Amino acid sequence: MSSLEIVLGAVLILFAIAVVVVVLFQEGHERNAGAITGSVSDTYLTKHRSRSIDTFLERWTRVISIGFFLLVILANTLFYFHVFG
Repeated sequence: MSSLEIVLGAVLILFAIAVVVVVLFQEGHERNAGAITGSVSDTYLTKHRSRSIDTFLERWTRVISIGFFLLVILANTLFYFHVFG
């Protein structure tokens, strides 16, 4: 096992843990759940959603997931050419 494989494996594990942690911090998206109970859905957080922590976490979920995806492609490409090249 080369040092490149160890480093890429460690980075992939860190990205995987980061994705799991960021997703677990997000709240569920139960839209219109208050319609049954009669609660009001116009709250401060729904009006200012672009500034909320949920938007921040959604953005970082996308960034980390794309980074993880690209790292997996890079690792598989490098390992393919290392083994068969």
